[in-house]
Amino acid sequence: MSISTHRLARTALILGSISALALSVAACGGTGASSNGGKTVTVYSADGMAYWYKPEFAKFTQQTGISVNYVEAGSGEVVNRVDKEQSNPQADVLVTLPPFIQKADRQGLLQDSGVDTGMVATADKSADGKYVNLADNYLTFIANPSVDTSKITWNDLLDPKYKGKLQYSTPGQAGDGTAVLVLLQQLMGKQGALDYLGKLQANNVGPSSSTGKLQAKVDKGELLVANGDVQMNLQDIKDSGVKFNLFFPAGPDGKRSTVSLPYVMGLPKGAPHKDAAAKLMNFLLTADVQKTLGPDALAVPVRTDLANQPAGSGPSPATILAGVTVVQPDWSAVNDQLDADVTAYNKATGQQ
Repeated sequence: MSISTHRLARTALILGSISALALSVAACGGTGASSNGGKTVTVYSADGMAYWYKPEFAKFTQQTGISVNYVEAGSGEVVNRVDKEQSNPQADVLVTLPPFIQKADRQGLLQDSGVDTGMVATADKSADGKYVNLADNYLTFIANPSVDTSKITWNDLLDPKYKGKLQYSTPGQAGDGTAVLVLLQQLMGKQGALDYLGKLQANNVGPSSSTGKLQAKVDKGELLVANGDVQMNLQDIKDSGVKFNLFFPAGPDGKRSTVSLPYVMGLPKGAPHKDAAAKLMNFLLTADVQKTLGPDALAVPVRTDLANQPAGSGPSPATILAGVTVVQPDWSAVNDQLDADVTAYNKATGQQ
């Protein structure tokens, strides 16, 4: 199965106690759709936001009488699922990471939602209304507490001591894994990134289509290093008590970098409950809901009027990103070249 069983089980535990929320977390096959006279919205979402969804979906249901049916998987898998279901659409709202939302758009899987995105910056939404950022987020790496990450570099990760103790999610399948490839391309050039990942493969445990399941392995010491994203990792530390440290590998010049990796939502073409879906999307972009992203989800609001919104107590994206250069890729260009880049990646790492 390509969906993280660890995160699926934990999501069911998180959300299962809410009577207003109809939860359907499917693994390999099955459907997440539920019909209640248009009173149910089915959300297909990349993993990482379940803790935040819980109270916000409940508020939405209380206000509107529309329940939320939730299906979670990896970033690429939720898009693939929408694609496979085109003849019988099930999803009303799609939330995933770039470049997979751009992939969905290019494949004709999205439609104009009609959602009010006036308080979202132009760069954070499509011009034709087909998708809009929901929460800002960033690529990171995590390490078991036994690892000193204070000065760790990309080259350090090639050390044989990490053999069989390092894993990152797969480019082309997982959003965070694709971001690793994109960041290395930005830092080293395309060929340099392939050369580096070819060397890193000696330490890599193997493919993983979902980043979330790597957290438990790092916590237990089965892995020493894995990739992740700031929001998901900080929230798991806060709410699950897992033990690992976030870090950003440094280049030869000592500079640390990351890429912007937002959660993005769109309205799938043929959504069974289009009007109810638009209501949910509008709700999630309201100021009151967006204000909860910092303290409750450890993510960053996308509304321009909340740019300086306090994140709450404890670690926040702002503190974690202090001194780190944030790269803003052209995700549409990334998507246009993704198939070729993934093919080149598979060849460089010996996976084809």
